[in-house]
Amino acid sequence: MWRVRRRFLLLVLLVGVPLVTLLYLSLARYDGVRSSSSNLLGFSSREQVLADRVREVEQQNQMLRRQLSGISQNQVQSVNYVDGIYTQNTSTDDSDTDTDNKTDCVVEDQVPKCETIEVAIVCAGYNATRGVVTLVKSILFYRKNPLHFHFMSDKAATLILQTLLRTWNVPGVTANFYSAENLKEEVSWIPNKHYSGVYGLMKLVLTRALPTDLEKVIVLDTDVTFATDIAELWKIFKKFKGNKKSIGLVENQSDWYLGKIWKNHRPWPALGRGFNTGVILLHLEKLRGMKWMQMWRLTAERELMSMLSTSLADQDIFNAVIKQHPYLVHKLPCAWNVQLSDNTKSEQCYTEVTDLKVIHWNSPKKLRVKNKHVEFFKNMYLTFLEYDGNLLRRELFGCEKVQHLDEVDQKATETIDVLNALDEDDQCYDFRRERVLMHRTHLYFLDYQYESVDDTDVTLVAQLSMDRLQMLEALCRHWEGPISLALYMSDAEAQQFLRYALGSETLMQRKNVGYHIVYKEGQFYPVNLLRNIALQQVNTPYVFLMDIDFLPMYNLYPYLKKTVGMMDMRRQKKSLVVPAFETLRYRLSFPKSKAELLSMLDMGTLYTFRYHVWQKGHAPTNYAKWRTATTPYRVNWEPDFEPYIVVRKDQLPEYDTRFVGFGWNKVSHIMELDAQGYEFIILPNAFIIHMPHAPSFDIAKFRSSEQYRTCLKVLKEEFQKDLQRKYGFSANKYVANDR
Repeated sequence: MWRVRRRFLLLVLLVGVPLVTLLYLSLARYDGVRSSSSNLLGFSSREQVLADRVREVEQQNQMLRRQLSGISQNQVQSVNYVDGIYTQNTSTDDSDTDTDNKTDCVVEDQVPKCETIEVAIVCAGYNATRGVVTLVKSILFYRKNPLHFHFMSDKAATLILQTLLRTWNVPGVTANFYSAENLKEEVSWIPNKHYSGVYGLMKLVLTRALPTDLEKVIVLDTDVTFATDIAELWKIFKKFKGNKKSIGLVENQSDWYLGKIWKNHRPWPALGRGFNTGVILLHLEKLRGMKWMQMWRLTAERELMSMLSTSLADQDIFNAVIKQHPYLVHKLPCAWNVQLSDNTKSEQCYTEVTDLKVIHWNSPKKLRVKNKHVEFFKNMYLTFLEYDGNLLRRELFGCEKVQHLDEVDQKATETIDVLNALDEDDQCYDFRRERVLMHRTHLYFLDYQYESVDDTDVTLVAQLSMDRLQMLEALCRHWEGPISLALYMSDAEAQQFLRYALGSETLMQRKNVGYHIVYKEGQFYPVNLLRNIALQQVNTPYVFLMDIDFLPMYNLYPYLKKTVGMMDMRRQKKSLVVPAFETLRYRLSFPKSKAELLSMLDMGTLYTFRYHVWQKGHAPTNYAKWRTATTPYRVNWEPDFEPYIVVRKDQLPEYDTRFVGFGWNKVSHIMELDAQGYEFIILPNAFIIHMPHAPSFDIAKFRSSEQYRTCLKVLKEEFQKDLQRKYGFSANKYVANDR
C-alpha cells in the first residue's frame, strides 16, 4: 500500500507542481495587458488563456487517473499467498504474477466472439459423470464462445457422456473422446493413495493423448463450478511470455506442501505453498517442445525413491516438476480456483463472494466441507445441479461457421429439419412434434456393475416418472435379476431421486439396476421412447417387458431363466406371456404361489387385469384355461392384445414413438410382433400383480379431451398403414379387424 501512495506523491510532484507554476506565470504575463478583443464565447484574452490552462490541467488529471487505475489493478491481480496471508507482489518478473508491473494504460484483449475454447476433462466411472454434468452446466450458463470438450474417459463414462452431449444438442458445443484405457499403462506404475486412483494421474499424459495440432487447453477437475465466463480464463494464455511459460496454476490454499497439516507430515517437494491442479492452463505446444513426458517421468521416478507413493495424485508430480523447473509456471489469481478443502485458507483469497471465478470442491467431503461461506457456495452449486439443462441450448449467433460439421450429430440436424417441416395448423401437431423431440438423456445415473455370462439371463425392463418412485424398493425385493429402468424427470426431480436412492439400503445393495434419466421436455409422457432407451441398455440375451406399477411373483426371475432354456427361443420367434392380475388394495399379502393367487382370486382380493374396464387387452390370455394349466399353451393374437412378455432382445423391434401419453403404446408393439410372426405362449406358473395408484395425468387428458382421442385414432390409422407397407399382405388383417 505504501508503494502505491509513494508512487502517487511522486506523480503529483512531477506533474502537479509544474502545472501550477506554469499557470501562475501565464496569468502574471497577461496581468498588465488591457485588450478589448474577445473570442467567439465572449472571453477576454486573459479569460481565454485561463480556460486553455484549465483544459490542459484536466487532460493531465485524466491521464493521471488512468495510470493510477492501471497501478491499482496491477496491485490487485499481483498477490502472493505466503504463510497464510495474501500479500502484495513486489516482483517485476512476470513469472510470478498474472500481469506485469507496467504503469501504462493497458486495455486487455477480449477473446474473439467465435474463437473456440478448448476444455479437457478426465472422467471415469458412472458416478463421476454426474459431476461433469454440473460442471458443464456452469460453463454453458456463462459462456459466449463455441466450446470443444476433450474427454479422457473409460468405457462407461464415454457411453454416458457421448449420449448426453448428443441428446443435449447444444449449439456451438462439440466433443472428442479419448480412451483412458489405452494410456493407463503410462501412469499405472505410480503408487497412488488418492481416492481418484489411477485416473487421478491421467492429466500428466494429456500432451500425448490430445491431438498434436491442439496448441492449448484448459484442464478441469470434475468437482469445480464456474461463476463466470470461461473466456476470461482462456484469455490468460496471452500472458504466457516466452517459450517456457506453459502451465497456469493457482497456488495451493492449504498448508499441505508446507508440511504443517499434522505432526511428521512429509509432503512432496513444491515451490512455496505449491499449486493446486484442479484448474490448469496447459500450453501443449510448448510442453511438447520441452519433452514434457520425459520431464515429469524422470522427476516422478526420482521422488518416488524416497516418497514411495503420491498422496494427491498428479498434483504431487506437477509440483515436484515445478519445484525443479519454476520457469514453467504462470501464477493465476486465486479466484480462479477457490479451494474448499478441510484445511483450506481460501477465505483470505477474496473479500467479496462476487469476486469468485471458480469454486473447487476438492475435499472427499464435498458439500459437507467447513467454510464460513459454504452455504453460499453450496446454494450456487445446487442451483446448477437442479438447473434445467434444456434452457442452455442457446444459439451462438454469427458463429455458425465455427461448428465442426463433421462432428455435428446428423440425427440432431435431421430432427430440426423435421420439426420445421411440421404443419402447425395440423390439429395433431403437438403429438407429431413430441415424436421428433430430442430428449436429453443421462444413462446409468447410478453405479452399475453387472455383466451377464448366462445365455438364458433375463433383464426386467420398465419406465417410470416421479410419482411411481415408491415402487422401486418393492420391485427390487421381488426381482433379484438385472433391471433396466428409464426415468422421466426434470433436473430437480433427478436430484430428488438421487437422494432417495442413496438413502435406500435396498436400492444401494443392488448394482445390477441401470437407472437412465430422460429429462422432461414437451407436453406428453414419451412412454415408448422411455421403453426404447431402457431396452437399448440391456446386456442380457432376453428381456421381460413390464410396467413399473406391477410386482412380479417371488422367484419369477429363476423361473423365467429356466423356462427360456427349455423353449428353444434362440431359433424360434416366441414371446412368453406372463399373466397379469390386479388388486384394488394398497396393502396386500402377496401370494407366494399360484395356489394362493387362485384362492385370493376366488375371494375377490385379486382380479384378472383390467377385467372391469378393458377386458380386450388381456382376454386372449384365457384366464379360465390358465387356472388349471400345468404346461405352457399357445394363443392367437387378437385386436387390442397387450400382454407383458419375455422375448429375445436381438430380435425385438423397437416401440413406435409416435404413441405418447396414454393409448396404443403397447398394443402397437404387440401388433408388430405378430406381423413379424411371433408366437404368443402363456406361462402356466408365472404371474404379476398390478398395484393400485392414482390415475396418471395422461389418462386424465385422454378421458377429458376429444381432440386427444381424435389424434390417437389418427395416429393409430397411420401406424396400421405403415405396417401394411412394411410387412405387405399379411398386415392387412390389422386394418380389417379395426373396422
